[in-house]
Amino acid sequence: MNIITSRIDYRVGDEIHQARLAYDESDSTRRPGVILVHEWWGVNEYMIERTRQLAELGYVALAIDMYGNGRTAQNPDEAGGLMNGVLDDMEAGTAALRAGLQLLLEQDSVDVEKTAAIGYCFGGAMVLHMARIGMPLSAVASFHGALGSFHQAQPGSIKPRILVCHGEADTMVTMDDLAGFRTEMDTAQANYEVKLYADAKHGFSNPGADANGSRYGIDVGYNEAADQASWQAMQSMFDEVFRG
Repeated sequence: MNIITSRIDYRVGDEIHQARLAYDESDSTRRPGVILVHEWWGVNEYMIERTRQLAELGYVALAIDMYGNGRTAQNPDEAGGLMNGVLDDMEAGTAALRAGLQLLLEQDSVDVEKTAAIGYCFGGAMVLHMARIGMPLSAVASFHGALGSFHQAQPGSIKPRILVCHGEADTMVTMDDLAGFRTEMDTAQANYEVKLYADAKHGFSNPGADANGSRYGIDVGYNEAADQASWQAMQSMFDEVFRG
């Protein structure tokens, strides 16, 4: 196995965005492609490491840039400003998601009939949005992602299989939010599954969450058991969707 990572510049409207691609160069076959959408921090080293992990599982992974010019936040104020810039203009946000998916489909090593998207925190909300509006994906996984909708899905309109991995101790995305999401998905007749993790806070999958929580006074925290279990749940879904 020879994992290659590289930066790809691509255009969204008038702005250049910077994606990070990872794949196994020793594999000459076409493989499923997986979009990764970042936390509110942007495409940082943690997100790039996740693309490597996906590549090690046999996927072509592409971490797309929702902020443009590879911008990353250094503190929660910057992160909130960047994130809200997307959330306040979801027409542009949707265009960025479509451009990222198109870039993935253009990679020679990707089987264009087998695509998925995963996202963390802000990115979880974005990949669920992709599912709700009917982007051509086989599967979507959200890790401690926001669950509110920018688009009310109609019955039968959600095609991808959906996995939501949620911490029961998450104070930013509450169990009430999850209940509303379940109602929406049931009404839309979506094929979805929710995995709950006891004592897991927002950001449970990020090994740097404890440090961020202490440094900035935000209620996030790493939970190794939830991280490993949610990653395994994603792998199991992908195995069933792509290789079952």
